[in-house]
Amino acid sequence: MPVSIQQVREHPTTLAYLHAANENLRQIGYTEHGVRHATRVSKAAHRVLAELGYPEREGELAAIAGMLHDIGNLINRQLHGQTGAMLAKELLGELGMELSEILVIICAIGNHEEEYGHATSAIAAALILADKADVHLSRVHEPDPAKHDIHDRVNLAVTRSTLEVVADERRIVLNMTIDPSIATVMDYFAIFLSRMVMCRSAAARLQCKFGLMINGTELE
Repeated sequence: MPVSIQQVREHPTTLAYLHAANENLRQIGYTEHGVRHATRVSKAAHRVLAELGYPEREGELAAIAGMLHDIGNLINRQLHGQTGAMLAKELLGELGMELSEILVIICAIGNHEEEYGHATSAIAAALILADKADVHLSRVHEPDPAKHDIHDRVNLAVTRSTLEVVADERRIVLNMTIDPSIATVMDYFAIFLSRMVMCRSAAARLQCKFGLMINGTELE
């Protein structure tokens, strides 16, 4: 039987890696990158491919990539995509996944960051879109507002964030509600512009257009 997302999601090593990665980033002031983020990205990546009509197994591989994409943060934030890919290779090999599927997943994991990543496959594209769409106030670790940086403020300002697939129009839209009393739309673009450019490339890999809707106004 093929390795399932449930097996990966519930594996003790997966959970240990995610908890360690999240704690490592908490210590250096980053937003949440643990089980919550991984689960949300996993489900969104699967849904993107499912709603675009891709085979179910491709959607499940995207879900597995989403669950494991940030585990490299337990070692270091820098190049965490590459280190995470190697950790995922070991874990999936132990579970008995076929090598051909492992290679697709670790390539997606190794390409999910905007500094050096590319949407090399449908699975990689779905992972990129799902990952960059997770901007939300629940990701902020720091309880003291006086210590919030721009990343904290932007996440705190986003009260709603959904990735919407309009399959018949071949469009993928990131729909967000931002509280301007906490952070402005310009604050969002100051830190996320490169991520949105990457999302546009990822959507194109899926033969779709990428759109960004903020407070009811769509930008393409």
